[in-house]
Amino acid sequence: MRVKRISKKIPELPESPEKVDLSLLDPLIEKFSGKKGITIPVLQGAQEIFGFIPREVFIRLSEELNLELNELYGVATFYAQFRLSPVGKMIIKVCHGTACHVQNAGTITESLQESLKVEDGCTTEDGLFTLESVACLGCCSLAPVMMIGDETYGKLTGNEAVKIIKELKLKEKN
Repeated sequence: MRVKRISKKIPELPESPEKVDLSLLDPLIEKFSGKKGITIPVLQGAQEIFGFIPREVFIRLSEELNLELNELYGVATFYAQFRLSPVGKMIIKVCHGTACHVQNAGTITESLQESLKVEDGCTTEDGLFTLESVACLGCCSLAPVMMIGDETYGKLTGNEAVKIIKELKLKEKN
């Protein structure tokens, strides 16, 4: 049986919504140039710089660090920690682990989706919030739980979660 090779064409990456300053990558490229086993740390560094990994960044990292573009993209799409599109200023993580699930975490997510008018994994039009369902936040005794930045909110109902979001919106306006 003969194995058919897949072409090394550039994967279809999402276009960046705005111009990306690729010179911000220079220190990262310098740090990892010539080293092995750098794929994940390089992607983490790029995401730290831009908040997500724009298409242009994949191409520049591939060229400058002699990494296969397909490999970079494959790693970035395999691991949930990497983002290929911009996120909101505040990321709302709703735990859907076992303890939270049995305590109706789904109601929290549904209430937030309705209030924010976004689907799970999406960002509000104003760019303020990104809503994410996550596997576990490690706060089982507080179930159901959501986390926004470093702040954890436990023993929630859908209404309480929406109230917290409204308060954060108000703070942001002021």
